[in-house]
Amino acid sequence: MNSPVFVLENSWHPLEGKLTGGFCMVLHNMSDEAISGFRLVFTSLTRVTEDAVCNNAIFSRRNANFHEVTPPEGFSLAPGASWSFRIDGLHRPAKHRTDGAKSAYVTLADGSHHTCAVGDLMLEGRHSEPAPKLLPEGKVSEPYFLQPWPKSSKLSAGETYPVALCLANEASPEAAKAVYGVQTLFQRLFPSAHVPFALKPVNEGRTLSLVTDSTLEDVAYKLTFSPEEVVLTYSASAGLQYGLTTLAQLLHGARIDPDTFSFPVEGTIEDSPRYGWRGCHLDVSRQFFPTTDVTRLIDILAWFKLNIFHWHLSDDEAWRLEIKAYPQLTTLGATRGPDEILLPQLGNAAEPVAGFYSQEEVKAIVAHAASLSIEVIPEIDIPGHNAATLAVLQHLTDGQEAPDSYHSVQGFPNNALNPAIEETYEFLAKVFDEIVPLFPSKYLHIGGDEVADGSWMTSPLAKKLMQEEGLDGTFGLQSYFMKRIQQMLAERGRQLAGWDEVAHGGGVDPTGTLLMAWQKPEVGIALAKQGYDVVMTPGQAYYLDMVQDDAWQEPGASWAGTVPPAHSYAYEAEGDFPEELRPHMKGVQACIWCEHFLSTAYFNRLVFPRLCAVAEAGWTPKANKDWLRFAAIAPHAPQL
Repeated sequence: MNSPVFVLENSWHPLEGKLTGGFCMVLHNMSDEAISGFRLVFTSLTRVTEDAVCNNAIFSRRNANFHEVTPPEGFSLAPGASWSFRIDGLHRPAKHRTDGAKSAYVTLADGSHHTCAVGDLMLEGRHSEPAPKLLPEGKVSEPYFLQPWPKSSKLSAGETYPVALCLANEASPEAAKAVYGVQTLFQRLFPSAHVPFALKPVNEGRTLSLVTDSTLEDVAYKLTFSPEEVVLTYSASAGLQYGLTTLAQLLHGARIDPDTFSFPVEGTIEDSPRYGWRGCHLDVSRQFFPTTDVTRLIDILAWFKLNIFHWHLSDDEAWRLEIKAYPQLTTLGATRGPDEILLPQLGNAAEPVAGFYSQEEVKAIVAHAASLSIEVIPEIDIPGHNAATLAVLQHLTDGQEAPDSYHSVQGFPNNALNPAIEETYEFLAKVFDEIVPLFPSKYLHIGGDEVADGSWMTSPLAKKLMQEEGLDGTFGLQSYFMKRIQQMLAERGRQLAGWDEVAHGGGVDPTGTLLMAWQKPEVGIALAKQGYDVVMTPGQAYYLDMVQDDAWQEPGASWAGTVPPAHSYAYEAEGDFPEELRPHMKGVQACIWCEHFLSTAYFNRLVFPRLCAVAEAGWTPKANKDWLRFAAIAPHAPQL
């Protein structure tokens, strides 16, 4: 039999009396032979409920976003023919073209799997609004290409710009290395552009003098411009890098659009960041990113003067970090496929998908980030979001716990590490012992999010622990677990970072603990009142997988609402923080969750320009923000 070709088309329709609606799916057999006794699998973030009603199909099983259906008994799909069926009963209504099938495959009677081509989710019953333009026509009031905008600037525009900024002869070898470091960063991001620096004088260049001043903060710098010379004053390597990056941006903008942007001929820039934590998170569990993509994203963060890379290395869908004590975590727990221990999810189909980071690769990425003044914060998400871990290490489950006794919000059954099983802590101790030497950051992020209420309630071991320790339900158990984890980290010289649910059930000791407020902005204030240090990363403003417009044809997730670039830019994370609580507000962070990100082009469409907006929120004082200026500069951002 020749390799068959299949196409799956899908649409969403409303249902009277049921807001969630349903799917209509059509499988086209474009092969040369009839097929029978087959099964169809599709993955979709809009999940089918257990009580869904199927018309002309039999719903056979679901695991989170994995759905399997079969045709009626005796059905045969002829060459060139189509099989149509309806599924009425979804867990939420579809709102955008990306809310339907993300991937699909057909399993034939002989057990072979064949990927289907899948198109966008179509809309029945109302107008399918096209995606709009997301940025207005930009306009600059000051002709300088800078993003994020500096704290203070008083500049006069020059009529020309130098060929390069030439390092003064008296510069130290360390300073020359710093200049070369920003030069190579620029060349990686803009390989076809003219370089901004030279290590010796060149014709039509301008002298760059580097001066140290111990009275400046480590992250601060000052630039003084004159027709003959630019003087960069700094006290530490971070300030030097930020100042050099500013110069590279100014010169790059003057070159790419001289009608809009100029290089200063006179004046000063005095600059330092608004917040100490200016972060970007990347989820590599749902979709694996090769090391080249990770290092390029870190380069982009450096260009925008972000200083934290939060690396989300494990989740239900895969474990991505090599742990030598448990090699099966990455031999089995990092692969999804029809015949693998982990079923296809979120865009993968017949072909297995895999990927993990070796410890040597991690060391190289951490060193690369450090050279750009970026700290890498690893995240191993516990106790929830561990379907992959528990599929591999089944001894970490209570064998007497009822299967499918609880489900996560993403639909995974029994996916949380059990706090009552002592082997759980032995496992995590070995994991931490291998992670700590790889990441010099003082924080280790342990997740703590989205543990389903009702988790462990059918586990006899958990019930026994609750009785012995006087714990109340799921979140009492979670707090017990987190307190033990906090102590384990302290023994290894690390402090606990987590999502805001770490505070549930009594939480942990707030001293030295950093929590990320993601569910809504008010959570950050509540955490600060409890004594926690807080990073603001609300889904309603800083989750870069969220859809950017209400239009049906605009792609993205929508559970946190619609997040247009204008909102990400205007959002003020300090919000209603009382003055006395503001010391607990440490900064801001963008989060890139990757359920939807099936291509680099898709990544770039959703991440930019909103990543630039979060970078400016972390650096630029509120009074210096300018939406139209941002709109003029952001389209020139380097992308993945």
